[in-house]
Amino acid sequence: MAWNQPGNNGQDRDPWGSSNNQGGNSGGNKGGRESGPPDLDDIFRKLSKKLGGLGGGKQNDNGQRGSGSGGKIVGIVAVAAVVIWAASGFYTIKEAERGVVTRFGKFSHLVEPGLNWKPTFIDQVRAVNVEAVRELAASGVMLTSDENVVRVEMNVQYRVTDPERYLYAVTSADDSLRQATDSALRGVIGRSTMDRILTEGRTVVRSDTQREIDETIRPYNMGIAVLDVNFQAARPPEEVKSAFDDAIAARENREQYVREAEAYANEVQPRANGQAQRILEEARAYKERTVLEAQGEVARFAKILPEYKAAPEITKERLYIETMERVLSHTRKVLVNDRGNNLMVLPLDQLMRGGQASTGHNGQKGGSAASQPALSDRSASRSDTSSYSPDSIMDQRRANALRNDSQREGRE
Repeated sequence: MAWNQPGNNGQDRDPWGSSNNQGGNSGGNKGGRESGPPDLDDIFRKLSKKLGGLGGGKQNDNGQRGSGSGGKIVGIVAVAAVVIWAASGFYTIKEAERGVVTRFGKFSHLVEPGLNWKPTFIDQVRAVNVEAVRELAASGVMLTSDENVVRVEMNVQYRVTDPERYLYAVTSADDSLRQATDSALRGVIGRSTMDRILTEGRTVVRSDTQREIDETIRPYNMGIAVLDVNFQAARPPEEVKSAFDDAIAARENREQYVREAEAYANEVQPRANGQAQRILEEARAYKERTVLEAQGEVARFAKILPEYKAAPEITKERLYIETMERVLSHTRKVLVNDRGNNLMVLPLDQLMRGGQASTGHNGQKGGSAASQPALSDRSASRSDTSSYSPDSIMDQRRANALRNDSQREGRE
């Protein structure tokens, strides 16, 4: 299809809008195949006119369009941009957070929880959680004071107290706290022995580590507070783990034996104290009784002395009779005196025990009487009574038993 077609009442169909009637355009396409190339200046001028017509302005007598409606469009666009910019500045801070506002990169102020507004592209807001408890794990293989190697694991719990200092006091507060924890832990482990770390020194290591962490981070004022330090695990090297397990088991057994000994002491000691107290009380009572009896004897002697001085023989006889009555009232022996020179002693308690023993062994009374030696019924006089010995009394008992058995068999 040709761009210029003849005809159409002598007008050329030019894609650039030129025609034969506009002869004043020297650079235009005059129609026909023999015309030259289009003028670029004329083409750009026409394009600019068409774009200017989109503004809706009216063309005046000089061929120029007005710019009133174009200004209105620019104003509308500007108002819309301002509304969008203002709406983009609204943001929300959660209940547990605080907003840190920086204006052109410099800290400005803190924002409380709720709905807030900031000028976009001017202020920047970073939300920091100030109520959550954060955790930091630290572990590693460390050298103890006794030149042993132990693997330690520890957990640090902390919380943000100052959002501004937390974000801008140091490059990274979390990394700084991790480095301070590792340094404090290695220092405490280096001052402790391995046996202490693995057994009863865990609480001391925990408290010392927390104190050193606080002392390390205090000068930096990073806006964080260490809440707790948990000493999770401490293990010896695998090569000596069995030996340490045996040592721990032996220590636990020792503590068990100590507790059992303390329990036994708590049980025995009160009883021993009670017995000692009872003995002391009995001794005091015996002392009081002896003293009182002695005082009574003295008083009685003081009363008898005038009577003795008045009638010595009668007093002696009465004292002798009372003494013999008091002595003989506690014995089961019977002294028989037939007004002669002989005195017979009958130990009734021994006779009764001997009769029961012979009955139990022989099944009948007097079963072993034939094997007993015979002794005289009258074996001592009044003057020889004090020379009796236990063996003579036993011989007399056997003789009396033999005699009684013989008399019983003769009657049967």
